[in-house]
Amino acid sequence: MSAASSLLSEDQFLCPICQHVFTDPVSTPCGHNFCQNCITQHWDSRAYLDCPNCKKLFNVSPELQVNGLISKMVSHLRESEQQRASSSSEQQAAKPGEVPCDVCTGTKLKALKSCLVCLVSYCETHLQPHLTVTGLKRHQLIDPVENLEGRMCMQHYKQLELFCKDDQRCVCMLCTISDHKQHEVVPLKEECEERKAELEETEAELQQMIQKRQLKIEEFKQSVKVSRENADREIAEGVQVLTRLRDAIDRKQSEAIMVIQSKHTLVEKQAEGFIKELEKELCELKKKSAELEQRSLSEDHLLLLQNLPSLNAAPPLKDWTEVRVRSPSYEGNMRSALAPLKEVLKDEMRKLFPKAELKTVQQYAVDVTLDPDTANPQLILSEDGKQIRYGLLEKNLQDNPERFSTSLCVLGKYIPIKYLGRIYFEIQVKGKTGWILGVANESFNKKGPVANKPQNGFWTLVLKNENEYHAPAFRLYLKSNPEKVGVFVDYEEGLVSFYDVNAANLIYAFTGCCFTERLLPFFCPSSNQGGKNSAPLIISPVNRIT
Repeated sequence: MSAASSLLSEDQFLCPICQHVFTDPVSTPCGHNFCQNCITQHWDSRAYLDCPNCKKLFNVSPELQVNGLISKMVSHLRESEQQRASSSSEQQAAKPGEVPCDVCTGTKLKALKSCLVCLVSYCETHLQPHLTVTGLKRHQLIDPVENLEGRMCMQHYKQLELFCKDDQRCVCMLCTISDHKQHEVVPLKEECEERKAELEETEAELQQMIQKRQLKIEEFKQSVKVSRENADREIAEGVQVLTRLRDAIDRKQSEAIMVIQSKHTLVEKQAEGFIKELEKELCELKKKSAELEQRSLSEDHLLLLQNLPSLNAAPPLKDWTEVRVRSPSYEGNMRSALAPLKEVLKDEMRKLFPKAELKTVQQYAVDVTLDPDTANPQLILSEDGKQIRYGLLEKNLQDNPERFSTSLCVLGKYIPIKYLGRIYFEIQVKGKTGWILGVANESFNKKGPVANKPQNGFWTLVLKNENEYHAPAFRLYLKSNPEKVGVFVDYEEGLVSFYDVNAANLIYAFTGCCFTERLLPFFCPSSNQGGKNSAPLIISPVNRIT
């Protein structure tokens, strides 16, 4: 049978109730044919018996007759369908995850459409009646889905095609005139569009969350990378410092051992010389003793008496009574040799942790202002007492014992350093070619030249000729010119330190100082040097290292 004839035959053998090819076809007394199960369920669901086709009523349950001819034709039709299904490509068989055809009895082929009226999914072959039969064409077909029963209202057996906003559930048309009569109901498509818009917003938010977390992951990875680089750098610097310390320790140990060994060698050589002399004298004495013993046994009396004077004469000997080999003192030699390592360690620690040291001293920052009563008349002070510069004209100021008369200097107002214990302040020196900064004893003479030395009560750092730095007795060689200098004083420890603030490096430190009186901040901007040094010294607020 050809495909065309098969389709025609299918139209002729459809049950009027289920619109499918007959299954166990039976005939009613009025001559109409139905699936046995379809007509039985039809009568069971009604209070009266009628023919679904011609509407004829039956007083009693009619006897159903099996229609043998139709059964044979349906059987032949099903065989033809199975042959067509077997001739189809195996690729059409439903794969895992695909919706299978509900009608196929053998190999379940992949469903092409699902019918929302029949609640059945059809492959291409079994879908043909819905494409050709007039009654079936009105059925709503959708892309194949599973659980079609879930798309029907279980109360009214109608398709769920509306959405109740009040109860937030899908309903059918009959629901809107019963349980959901007063509720706001909209078509599923309208609600889906609204929900899709919400989903798009949610998706956009999720994408932002994803991007933020991806960026956070990259941030964490970068943090790990930076940490690894910092760790490697710290390890490398630490290894270098420890290597230098170990070399210094080995060198000092070797020097100490050499000093001790040298002292012992001198003692050893001295003792060896004395021992040789004593052994030589001991040999002469033994020889003399043997000669005396031999003469004392001689029977020649005349010869004995004649040689007696020479025998009584003792050989020339050294007086060893006061001779001593004294062991030198070795105590303190190792300690003295290793003592400089303390300073070496301090220097290395400053190199290794410059920021840490500066951060520590910055916590003792105090507010320093200039004392105008001490300023040389040629100096110009700002109104806030934070800036000082050289002025070309000398001002006519009242003289007092505290004012500098010849030196271009000014003091900071009294800060109770002795009672605070530690103070720290910073001065901007950018653009200057000469200056003097530090602290000084309060009692020095302001009327003569400044004797800028620790023994005179001055602990200062000096810049001369643009790049010559001095800590009065020493010439300092800096890698770069500091733009801001930090001054730290520890009164109890006897320490005055100077820092390059921007580089966080220690410039110089006076250690072991003995402060016997009050200390005052000391400033000298120096002369203009033909305009090259006209920038002011500025007492700056301390921005602590974090």
